[in-house]
Amino acid sequence: MAKKIPLVAEEMTPENKCSFCKNSKCCTYFTQQIDTPRKKSEFVHMLWQISHRDVQFYKDEDGWFLLVNSPCVHLLEGGGCGIYDSRPKICRDYDNDYCEYDASAEEGFELFFDSYDALLKYCKKRFKKWDGKKAKKGKQGSKKKEGKKSKG
Repeated sequence: MAKKIPLVAEEMTPENKCSFCKNSKCCTYFTQQIDTPRKKSEFVHMLWQISHRDVQFYKDEDGWFLLVNSPCVHLLEGGGCGIYDSRPKICRDYDNDYCEYDASAEEGFELFFDSYDALLKYCKKRFKKWDGKKAKKGKQGSKKKEGKKSKG
């Protein structure tokens, strides 16, 4: 009779947690915090940025972020790191105590824009007089009044 060996589940720790993650989500994008956009011109710039492939924006409790979906070139097929021993400091400092293995980052988004159209819709709601163009200074109200002759 063959002896059955019971399978023991490996305990997850911060040191081995990444090995449980099959899609290595944290290595498939990067984010950059941006100043809170307030002016129309800042949103026009964001529309230009989001017009590029794999660019998104979100706002969460920490502020506004540019999100670029671009996997790390050192990410191996199985999800490991091809330069693990010499990986950048930001990767070494990454805290996986609570990461996207535990819950999707999107759950914490207050606002999320995954396309030009989504951001444009928000801009049109936010700015009552949105025309998609940066307002030019000094051009408004500069028309000559009819019937008034210029001297000269």
